[in-house]
Amino acid sequence: MLLRIFTEPQQGASYDTLLAVAKAAEDLGFDAFFRSDHYLVMGDGDGLPGPTDAWITLAGIARETSRIRLGTLVTSATFRLPGPLAISVAVVDAMSNGRVELGLGAGWFDTEHTAYGIPFPPLGERFERLEEQLGIISGLWSTPVGERFAFAGTHYQVSDSPGLPKPIQRPGPPIIIGGGGKQRTPRLAATFGSEFNMPFSSLSDTSDQFERVRGACESAERDPGSLVLSAAQVVCCGRDETDIARRAGAIGREVAELRQNGLCGTPDEVLFKLATYAEVGADRIYLQILDLQDLEHLALISEEVLPHSAAL
Repeated sequence: MLLRIFTEPQQGASYDTLLAVAKAAEDLGFDAFFRSDHYLVMGDGDGLPGPTDAWITLAGIARETSRIRLGTLVTSATFRLPGPLAISVAVVDAMSNGRVELGLGAGWFDTEHTAYGIPFPPLGERFERLEEQLGIISGLWSTPVGERFAFAGTHYQVSDSPGLPKPIQRPGPPIIIGGGGKQRTPRLAATFGSEFNMPFSSLSDTSDQFERVRGACESAERDPGSLVLSAAQVVCCGRDETDIARRAGAIGREVAELRQNGLCGTPDEVLFKLATYAEVGADRIYLQILDLQDLEHLALISEEVLPHSAAL
């Protein structure tokens, strides 16, 4: 099992803070550094210094790192037109020498849309737009150099496009589809995804959704083994109960709740729960780090959990 670091900078983080976490994640041996794509704080807090754009920050981090993979979990299809998004991701892929992955979702947080003047269509239309965006982005990337790409959809039309620039990774950066939808989400993952991610869900719900995604692959005559399966969970790891309680308090959570709904406890406890996700098919786990100032947290996980995760 691969372990990836996943951050929520809309809760309050500067670019410099994100860069420090990404560099630490690389130095400590984690597989990837991912960030959310949001423009507004959620829950309590002031969100200072304010939001950072996902792909602008990943471009900067791409030039300051050399090994770790980089991506979004997930970019909102409501934030960007598909053609410019394909260009942005391709450029960051080149800037990173082929280390980028694109998580793309329909968008859900209506308040951030109204706060920044972003249209927020009804759910059905958002999923229609997401599917069209996936078709356009993958089509632009995979069109051979010298040929032209066209797409005629309900919401987006593309004509006579050279599909440039091409990303370093061919036919394009891995695309991650995630979520708990029982029908359309598994179908989109089977059609367009390199990876399916189940975020912040119980083991039972994760297992059930993995089965739906495998079934969607079979229906699409795709080998289910060709799709990476992953999960995202908040992590709160400490050497002892005092350490665990301190870290839980720093992110405004209760230890008992985190033990039930996340990866919380001593390194052995975290490893045990990781193993349960591996048993239902998870190839990767995104460790949601909510206190971005606590780099000792990453160091502890690197020292006591990461060396044993490869055997899961």
